[in-house]
Amino acid sequence: MNRVAIIVPNWNGADLLKSCLDSLLKQTFKNISIIVVENGSVDNSTKVLDGYGKKISVLEQPKNLGFAGGVNVGIKFALNNEFDYVCLFNNDAIASPSWIQNLVRVLDEEDSVGIVTSKILISDTGKLDSTGDWYTTTGMPFPRGRGEKDIGQYDNSLVVFGASGGASMYRSSLFKDIGLFDEDFFAYYEDVDISFRAQLAGWTVRYEPSAVVYHKLSATSNKLGYFAIKQSARNFWLLFIKNVPQQLLWKWLPGVFYRYGRMFAARIVKGGFTAFLSGFLQAIALTPKKIAERGVIQKKRKVTNRYIECLVYKGKPPVAKH
Repeated sequence: MNRVAIIVPNWNGADLLKSCLDSLLKQTFKNISIIVVENGSVDNSTKVLDGYGKKISVLEQPKNLGFAGGVNVGIKFALNNEFDYVCLFNNDAIASPSWIQNLVRVLDEEDSVGIVTSKILISDTGKLDSTGDWYTTTGMPFPRGRGEKDIGQYDNSLVVFGASGGASMYRSSLFKDIGLFDEDFFAYYEDVDISFRAQLAGWTVRYEPSAVVYHKLSATSNKLGYFAIKQSARNFWLLFIKNVPQQLLWKWLPGVFYRYGRMFAARIVKGGFTAFLSGFLQAIALTPKKIAERGVIQKKRKVTNRYIECLVYKGKPPVAKH
């Protein structure tokens, strides 16, 4: 029986891969397969990967498919090879030895949990990166606890809205139920999107504090310049229009417009307005497609509006304490 496929998407991460893969090879849970999706890198990534031989599997792609497209390649491989669970892991992260073991335990014990996410710490700081994701009534996702000193305040396992795609485990049956990651997102908020779809379909997402990961925050995204601004502008809207149930959509729309306007204004003041505008125009172009997808998602919905309202964060997200 194939238990866990660990999918590591890689794009120009030659300087990050060794510490990442070495931590996965040291896991106390041994029934794992490490699968690197080589996303069209032009650095020395292939050379680094070749050094691991048969300890890992490499799925080479001719171009960068983004996070969503890259992990989908790995997920399809895992489903075709009948793995029970699929774990996604960033190439700029390091896993504690019992990480996989603690995630598996949650899914083995609770059939209703479709996704379990980790306590993610910012490397060498003692500060938190994420203890699960929240979605707000203003349309803005945010990682719970980011920038706070870790003093045990998030050491209780609980249901959260979403899971970070950088260090979470998914049931294979969840993908068969709701589909894979939305490749139109490419990168940014694609993990919140799949968590939202999972919640609507009746799955729960759990945070497990004993599953600890260390993340070199923005080690990859810092290489991308204004890319993050464009993607955030686009995917902010796509996430909202695609997933929020109709009654809540109209209720939250004024706050979402206000938040989006504030984001526009911030780009005018801080720079990156052209990138933001590009993302906005792409969002408008993709809206008809997402409305069509929305119909399918909402038709499969198994939870009430009240349930979703209880899960989301009311108002604007707190300011991260970097």
